[in-house]
Amino acid sequence: MICDVETGVCGTAGEEEMELIDLNKPKKTIDLYYVTDPICSHCWAMEPVLRRFVEQYGDYFNFHTVMGGLLEKWDGGTVDAANGINGPTDVAGHWREVGEQTRMPIDGTLWYNNPVHSSYPPSRVFKVIQKQNEALAHVFLRRMREAVFAFDQNIAEKSILVEIVSKLGLDGEEIVNEAELPSGQQLLNEDFALAANLGARGFPTIVMVNEQNKGVKIVGARSLENYVTGLKQILNAEELQPSQQPPLSSLLEKEKLLFSKEIEVMYDVEKTGVNALVEKELSSNGYQAKEILGETYIVKN
Repeated sequence: MICDVETGVCGTAGEEEMELIDLNKPKKTIDLYYVTDPICSHCWAMEPVLRRFVEQYGDYFNFHTVMGGLLEKWDGGTVDAANGINGPTDVAGHWREVGEQTRMPIDGTLWYNNPVHSSYPPSRVFKVIQKQNEALAHVFLRRMREAVFAFDQNIAEKSILVEIVSKLGLDGEEIVNEAELPSGQQLLNEDFALAANLGARGFPTIVMVNEQNKGVKIVGARSLENYVTGLKQILNAEELQPSQQPPLSSLLEKEKLLFSKEIEVMYDVEKTGVNALVEKELSSNGYQAKEILGETYIVKN
């Protein structure tokens, strides 16, 4: 006899009396390189899928974030003529389109009145934090993206960077000042060299490499199935054992802010079902529900 933890029903076990199990996590034989940039709109749009992929399949690989250098400066004319981007104001329309298509909120107004002059300053700060604490660097990258895409803040400005870093519990002034030294640019140059060596010519690019230094490169924001298929190929495995998605309460505790699209992708729910899931899984005094650019998001209290 058994009481089922999922259904709450007690009855006949219905399984073999004894079975062999393996609780060992797989040995991480894969290095996954995520080549990105703080102001890459398609990287922002990819966050829901990338988070789920890392949450469920992260036991199979070591995750490395690599800065690619999307925008050094606007001086000198055309930046991305292929996509019709010749100056800051051209970015606004592109960003809005990406936001509307993917439902990861993107404002973009700053490109008209206070454009990001370069993605190098926030990238250098990321590298300085990464040198000290990999986990905090990932949090910093997320906070930068929330600031520039959803909340329309210029993350190339020193004051904005200092504020974001300080909220991580670090000395914002010290970190940002260090990033402005030649050593900060050297750290960034090392990432540029690595990105070139990985064959990354656009963002986002995911490269998975095995112990034989052979790999799979996936360019652009793709579906979860694409990344899982790539991981299977590099592992030469027909099936993988994904981890269970974390409870919403745990995910919010870690992330602090989640947009509706991120909840939908993580838990396979429709947009119309997000509110019910949130109310079911979270204590009413544990979060605030807000809205921006027509999209709901929740923030941990």
